[in-house]
Amino acid sequence: MKLSDLFIKEAMDLSLKTTTKSETLAHLAGNFASLGKVSDVDAYVAALEAREAQSTTGVGDEIAIPHAQHESITEAAIVFGRSEQGIEWESFDGQPAKLIFMIAAPAGGGGEHLQALAKLSSVLMNPEAKAALLQAGSADEVVEVFKKFEEPQEEAVEEVTEEATPSNEDVYVLAVTACPTGIAHTFMAEEKLKQAGKAAGYKIKVETNGQSGIGNRLTKEDISRATAIIVAADKQVEMARFDGKPVIITKVADGINKADELVARAAKADAPIYHAGEDAGATDESVEGESLGRQFYKHLMNGVSHMLPFVVAGGILIAVSFFWGITSFDVKDPSYNPIAEAIFRMGKLAFAMMLPMLAGFIGQSMADRPGLVVGFMGGVFANPAVLTDFATGGVFAEGYVSSGFLGALVAGFLAGGIIAFLKWAFSWLPKPLEGLKPIFLFPVFGVLIMGLLMLFVINGPMGAVMNGLINFLANVPRELGIVLGFLVGAMMSIDMGGPINKAAYVTGTALVTSAGAAGSDVMAAVMVGGMVPPLAIAIAATINKNLFTEAERNSAYVNYVMGAAFITEGAIPFAAARPLQVIPPLAFASGVAGALSMAFGLVSRVPHGGLFAAFVNGVSNPLVFIAIWIFCGVIGALLLNVTLSKANKAK
Repeated sequence: MKLSDLFIKEAMDLSLKTTTKSETLAHLAGNFASLGKVSDVDAYVAALEAREAQSTTGVGDEIAIPHAQHESITEAAIVFGRSEQGIEWESFDGQPAKLIFMIAAPAGGGGEHLQALAKLSSVLMNPEAKAALLQAGSADEVVEVFKKFEEPQEEAVEEVTEEATPSNEDVYVLAVTACPTGIAHTFMAEEKLKQAGKAAGYKIKVETNGQSGIGNRLTKEDISRATAIIVAADKQVEMARFDGKPVIITKVADGINKADELVARAAKADAPIYHAGEDAGATDESVEGESLGRQFYKHLMNGVSHMLPFVVAGGILIAVSFFWGITSFDVKDPSYNPIAEAIFRMGKLAFAMMLPMLAGFIGQSMADRPGLVVGFMGGVFANPAVLTDFATGGVFAEGYVSSGFLGALVAGFLAGGIIAFLKWAFSWLPKPLEGLKPIFLFPVFGVLIMGLLMLFVINGPMGAVMNGLINFLANVPRELGIVLGFLVGAMMSIDMGGPINKAAYVTGTALVTSAGAAGSDVMAAVMVGGMVPPLAIAIAATINKNLFTEAERNSAYVNYVMGAAFITEGAIPFAAARPLQVIPPLAFASGVAGALSMAFGLVSRVPHGGLFAAFVNGVSNPLVFIAIWIFCGVIGALLLNVTLSKANKAK
């Protein structure tokens, strides 16, 4: 499949009138949908926005390559748009985007179309091709540009890899590029690094960790010959193979914008020696210049993201078991139902894995597989009651202090520290015994140290803090409880899926986990607060069609469903487009929802589910819960009508 075959001429727009990234994505996706190429355009736009939230697809040099996969896309395609003035895209080099290539790919698609898409980066790196695209007067001319440049460029790639000037024949630079989706940035960085190597006269080989797998894989011979290796990646790549070589670890964006600098450093071996032999598969991703706060957040989010599916599955199953009655799972209760008990036990087991998964994947983020094992067991030791065998006596008897969520959080980061200590402690072992470390020494000693620390050091203080927090919140006066509800509700809307949102959600989850069937009033406030922003957007678009463009309105209506499902992220595209006009009204409305939830004494027995949780008794007084959600959604919509109307008039 040729790259030029992927362009949809009928969907192109060579004179874009849109002024924002969100408007442009919605407009181009609408053109694509008008041809019957995607059946759920709103979901596809949401996927594009979600990709932008990970990192900008503005690759610099006035080019943007937004991309996403979705199951409703019938065939892979590229929708091209051109803006004379340029559109702010938060590009790596700060320049507005004039050439926008929107990539649409079927979910799970791979093979030929992804290989063709990889060529897009190569063509766009050619200054002549870019100049021709800026001057093209029709869709046919755009396609002709790619027909002209895609084959010659492919030959140039081989030349970059194989040729070098005699004066630099001893320099051999390797590189690995990878981005979270593996469609655009991966190959842009590859091409930039190859161009930088060719310009400097160095031999260079670049491995791509793309959507269709690993391309141009580095061999053992390549690595042994290498002067240095550049790893420009925003996701985990195989690192242990580079043990003992100078390695520059950086962001994929630097591979695009700092290619010359990276290649020059690699040619001089200006990089620290990478040591990973003891990890046998380590995927150390510490980016140069990354702050401690950013590293902490990255490790924490790795744990939270892996924990959430267990939270949702367990919480919803527990809520479903309440359909037969709150205590219908109890064999001794008159309302006992065997189906309810089975579903309750399944949910309880899934929910019980929350703490081990949180701690385990924080540890894995810090120290790869050895950290996963040690962290996972730390999560178990934080609440060993999840395993009934521990309640039989001794140090793990029923009187054992459980540190719960806070203990698991500490255990995750402690796992990284324990593995780092063990690496140092066993660094004296000879090379032939390196293989013993990850499969024997680290797991055995790591779990032993973790268990002793959790049992005799961590659980007591953390358990006291956790119990103190629960008792404090349980005894907060009703007046202050309303303030607390407003605070956690508003936090759900400030960054909608970011650190502030996650802080509120994690707090609510910790409390509902500790409260069990009794439920948590804070969790109820958090959940209804997080459900308000999408609903407010949807209602605002319904009552005043002049607030949004047609494409935005179509996306806004989907937020009725996203709000009901407690997916706060549905409001992100609208907040990102006009943050000063959108975020304050949504935060206020969500805060009011949280405050009302606390005022009416609502509690949630599950950490997720939205309206579904309410309908199956996951939330106390579901009618009041729904009424608060709708009422505050209307408040948010009315406030949006004021702020957005003023902003539109000011234009």
